[in-house]
Amino acid sequence: MENMKGLRVLITGGSSGLGAEIARQLSREGCRVAISGRRREKLAKTASEVRQAGGECLELLGDVTNLAQVKSQYAQLKTRWGGLDWAILNAGVSDSRSAREFSAENYRWTFDTNVGGVVNWIEAVIPDMLAQESGAIAAVSSLAGYRGLPQSGAYCASKAALTTLLESTRIDLAGTGVDVVTICPGFVKSEMTDRNEKSQMPFLLETADGAKRMIDGIKARRRVVHFPLPLSLTVIYFLHNLPDFFYEWFAARFIKRKKKPYVDESKAQN
Repeated sequence: MENMKGLRVLITGGSSGLGAEIARQLSREGCRVAISGRRREKLAKTASEVRQAGGECLELLGDVTNLAQVKSQYAQLKTRWGGLDWAILNAGVSDSRSAREFSAENYRWTFDTNVGGVVNWIEAVIPDMLAQESGAIAAVSSLAGYRGLPQSGAYCASKAALTTLLESTRIDLAGTGVDVVTICPGFVKSEMTDRNEKSQMPFLLETADGAKRMIDGIKARRRVVHFPLPLSLTVIYFLHNLPDFFYEWFAARFIKRKKKPYVDESKAQN
């Protein structure tokens, strides 16, 4: 495990929720953190909290789906710190929608953020990490990527694609000194899960607990980080291995998805 003091860490989706909590926890360990996000006021609030606690925080306002903005953000970070040690690619979106209300635009929006946002940042950071022969790229996928859940087609498909993408990237980078960590959490309290019915989120974790598990997994350079254990075992070893016809019958009858409508606050503010 590396020395955390002075470690240069980027966190996308760092303006609130898990991203903000990861920034706070890492700053307490002596890391320099850069947080990226689209919501100026929330980004500033998180940065202020980190600085008040004695940490160093760089604010990067921008959209992960825009490659030019991502490269501009990385250029700011590189000018300030000379490079990066960890990239925690946490930004993500989810909108519950039945296939009876199928929307190609909804799929594009979800994939642009959950997959496109990750690949944009990987393209930006990977040349320097390869040159320095060290670094960690950690991206937040989900246990939801293991099976198709009702009313979650876009989200599940985007996370399945992300998990596979990260696996391929990890294989390609073996031996380079650059590690790739796939993080597959279950339910963690955040703005995204606040729209769910609590009864439909088994083993819900507090934000601080989820953030700590993610950080610990990156420190240990685990290939794939699954948590919490009871839900991970249920999804990976039970639901994932059920015959398709039985899983589809089971999911249609017993897995319910109820969410409040999604509101894109950054666009609403503009």
